[in-house]
Amino acid sequence: MFERVLSFLRDLPTGTGARASADDPRVAASALLYHVMSADGVRQDVEWERFKAVLAQAYSVSGNELDALAAAGERADNEAIDLYAFTSVLKRHLDAEGRKAFIGLMWEIVYADGELHELEDNTVWRVAELIGVERQDRIEARRKAAADAPGARGTSSDE
Repeated sequence: MFERVLSFLRDLPTGTGARASADDPRVAASALLYHVMSADGVRQDVEWERFKAVLAQAYSVSGNELDALAAAGERADNEAIDLYAFTSVLKRHLDAEGRKAFIGLMWEIVYADGELHELEDNTVWRVAELIGVERQDRIEARRKAAADAPGARGTSSDE
């Protein structure tokens, strides 16, 4: 399933303007991943590296192109007033399986530093609700990401 989502994300159209916008599904995804990484107010190097690795793998980009996509996501998130602008784009462009897999990517970013902060948990919960991912699917994705991140700490109100 993960490979299917990566394939789908690679095939998403890019923005037509000179500057990528939040209406570009790649920028929307990057902005949401950046947002969850920054939700606890601390951006650690390990989180930034995982963020860029997820973008690189999802979109088959590297070098300057990867840096531009990461910067576009950061810029879009910093300029946004809410998450809806991004979630509505992803909801239009991803099928149900793709949306579930995207929540899995968000959990990977959350657990990159080995900790689950309540603000990160809440952010993933809000995004999942906005893109139509069921509670049990969100919880399963969290458990998988936690199991794949040795030393992960933290609890969630989902349990």
